[in-house]
Amino acid sequence: MEVIRGQVVRSKAGHDKEGFLAVLEISPPYVLLCDGKRRPLERPKRKKLIHVAPTATVLPEAALKTDRSIRAALRAFVRQSTEKDG
Repeated sequence: MEVIRGQVVRSKAGHDKEGFLAVLEISPPYVLLCDGKRRPLERPKRKKLIHVAPTATVLPEAALKTDRSIRAALRAFVRQSTEKDG
């Protein structure tokens, strides 16, 4: 599956493993990711494409404007993953 700007991805490796992040920019073989908290827009995470698992959700461009809107958009994914765990 191809990754596009605004798509929500799950990290498969690293300190943020199993966390959800939003894609800001794609420059193969890397993507720039942000979660609005540990990784704000001013300091996005650069991660290799093979270390992220894309979801079917793409956030609207308006949700990528501020850290607060990114956190709010990703909150649903965090809730779903914690409900599944237990």
